[in-house]
Amino acid sequence: MPTNLSAGVQAFTSNVFLVTGDRDVVVDAGANYDVVAAVRDHGVTPDAVVITHPHPDHVGNLDALVDAFDPTVLGFDGVADADRALADGDEVRLGDDDYVVLHTPGHEPHHVCLYSPAAGVLFSADLVFANGSFGRTDLDGGDRETLVESIDRLADTVAGEELTALYPGHGPSVTSDPAADIDLAARSARFQ
Repeated sequence: MPTNLSAGVQAFTSNVFLVTGDRDVVVDAGANYDVVAAVRDHGVTPDAVVITHPHPDHVGNLDALVDAFDPTVLGFDGVADADRALADGDEVRLGDDDYVVLHTPGHEPHHVCLYSPAAGVLFSADLVFANGSFGRTDLDGGDRETLVESIDRLADTVAGEELTALYPGHGPSVTSDPAADIDLAARSARFQ
């Protein structure tokens, strides 16, 4: 189970997930709070930080994480701070499981989700949230039609009985029928 290091933080930030196991990894860096102390509280030294997309609320603490732990920074091709560029279909080890990188633009051109079929886990970042909410498209690089296509991709490829948990970039995690939240987001995004 990933740990949300941003839980309870009263600041403009994203969720920051610590995934421990064979390879300790932080998914997104968050912003505007002491994420380094939060990582240290868990007694691990992260090997990598995966950036789902380069919006300030997801990367604001990145320099602090790099200074404290010297992890490899992974991000989709074109993410400026990445040590290693990820491509659609790449696999990345998080904790004890391998995750497939899914390029899912629409909220932001470099946006990725991470999916582990074996674990039944999806890190959806700012594409899909709990209760069928979805990422905004009014920021620079956002595009509603592309966002709908990316949500449809999730609905077609990861939303099924094997999907047991969805960890979004904001708000609560979904551990009960996350496929329903993806399906609802796919419908809702077409009409707002």
